[in-house]
Amino acid sequence: MMPDRPLTVLTYAASASLAAVALVYFFNPNYLIDGDSSTSSASTRKKGIVGLFNPANDCFINSILQSLAGLGDLRLYLIREIHRRELGGPEVYAAVPLVDSNGKELDGRKLASLQSGEVTLGLKNMIDRLNERPIYKKTISAATFIRVLEHAFGTRISKAQQDAQELLQIVAERLSEEYHAGREARKRARTAQNVAVSNVDSTQAEASPPQEAHTPDTEADHTTTITPTTQEPANPSNLDALAEEEDGFPLEGQTEARTECQFCHFVPKASPTSFVMLNLMVPQKSLTTLNECFDAHFKTEFIDDYKCDKCRLEHAVEAYSKEYDRARSDERRATIHVAVEKLRTALQDDPEKAPEGVQLPDIKLAPKRRIARHIEITTFPKVLVVHLSRSVFDLSSSSTKNLAKVTFPEKLPVGGLLNRRNYKLLGMVTHKGTHNSGHYETFRRQHLYAPYSTPHVVNTSGPYSATPNQSRSTLPSPPVPRESPNLSPEADASAADVDPTGRGSSSSASPSSNSQSPPSTRPSSGSINGTHAHKDSDVSLNPKLPRTGIDSIKDRLLNQEPKSRPTTANTSKSSAIDVSRFKRKKRPVDRWWRISDDKVKECKTSDVLAMQKEVYMLFYEVEKEDSERC
Repeated sequence: MMPDRPLTVLTYAASASLAAVALVYFFNPNYLIDGDSSTSSASTRKKGIVGLFNPANDCFINSILQSLAGLGDLRLYLIREIHRRELGGPEVYAAVPLVDSNGKELDGRKLASLQSGEVTLGLKNMIDRLNERPIYKKTISAATFIRVLEHAFGTRISKAQQDAQELLQIVAERLSEEYHAGREARKRARTAQNVAVSNVDSTQAEASPPQEAHTPDTEADHTTTITPTTQEPANPSNLDALAEEEDGFPLEGQTEARTECQFCHFVPKASPTSFVMLNLMVPQKSLTTLNECFDAHFKTEFIDDYKCDKCRLEHAVEAYSKEYDRARSDERRATIHVAVEKLRTALQDDPEKAPEGVQLPDIKLAPKRRIARHIEITTFPKVLVVHLSRSVFDLSSSSTKNLAKVTFPEKLPVGGLLNRRNYKLLGMVTHKGTHNSGHYETFRRQHLYAPYSTPHVVNTSGPYSATPNQSRSTLPSPPVPRESPNLSPEADASAADVDPTGRGSSSSASPSSNSQSPPSTRPSSGSINGTHAHKDSDVSLNPKLPRTGIDSIKDRLLNQEPKSRPTTANTSKSSAIDVSRFKRKKRPVDRWWRISDDKVKECKTSDVLAMQKEVYMLFYEVEKEDSERC
């Protein structure tokens, strides 16, 4: 038996080690998967993201999907939008209107596809799979999402070299259309529900004998293909809850093009234009900045030979006035006088709308003016997508790639002084190669978003609230580890031996001290878990003291007289001060994933900002303090 004893000891030690590792992983798996740089190794972090297969030329699809997977606001929107549709029920989105609000006939097949939200659901499922945190290298295929796109648009996606920007433009516009179609469907369902409820109430309120059946509102009948009885299975309470204000599609913003006549200074009414991506031209120079690209897009430009509406009406007034002087008959003068009065009224009310019954002079005779035109953002998106257009076209209708270096910041302020928003870089798509061929890569910031997190919904009412648990646990909360950067490990351990719970140590305290004061009023060594720290002018915890000094301090803290103990007010004040000392500042995330299909590497922010020649698309997310104003 003696020769087998070393082997038995080694076997027992190995089994104990494996059991300890399994215990840690079972109760706290994120410690090994999502730990910070101090606890997780480089090899573990490199396996902490899901890659995508590239069977042909799918790098343009993979780069877009990986970029969208790194946007927290987009993922939160997809989860909420799918949840809205589940609350309303499929009956709400199966109702397809025949005509729009203006009476124009609609394409029922396309609208039914938009209301179903198939691309929204397909992208959510794809992003959920890409945001898994595997402990080994994992690669999946984008074929499921490609099939969703092909079914939604009724066509096949070519396997030839494609542009990532064009794909993102199509996907983002489709998501925006599905959101607005679903929102209109919910409005129609609420309207039909309110009409049905009002009809029932009016019928019950009648005390007269039975009369003819009251027909519902005709507007709901000719605008939808379903009857109010078909819409009754939709949950009424859920529809009322969904009536609250919704957060729109996070990639969608609005711009307005404002023009001003340099002669009469008339500013026409600007109509908003929605966008899901800003396309900025890269100037043809060796080195430029992202701010220069923004300035070139939003700068004020002057346009000549423009026909101003106000100037055209004023020109008509002058022409009719000259004709009035040349008129011979009183009837003609009266007609001209009425026309001039209508023109002057239009100039005062709305110069863009010509008066009815008044014939204006030929537009070729209208004066040509110089106008100033500029574009400004009126609605800022939560996720700002910037596309740097590098295409250069020549006279032979051929295109080449602009190889200019573009410097871009990590923090991007957008807007004027009164309506500025601050954005932070979360993703980037780069392109290497020529204009007709090349390879796309994705850079994602290593943000760890909760899969189904709704942090700002704190009320217990509404469609996204959860019913609180009425049965509370009687077990105490686990102790919170102290963070004391000013104490050495030995001093911190000794201070913890004094009283880690703030109630005193019964084994070290003398009987007299226990009889003089209850355990709940004894001072503690810190302000953890709601307890208060003791502060005395004669006692100071110096980390350089030997262990015997710490033991003497412990005895003095446990055996001091009640009269020397601090009051409740002083204790609370010292507790707030001590807690602020122990708070650790939040460091910005400097770790990025560099993803090339199924190959994943790790890099830093400096490496991302150095990709000036290859940068193609940028994904900025609004800072959280500015998100409420968007």
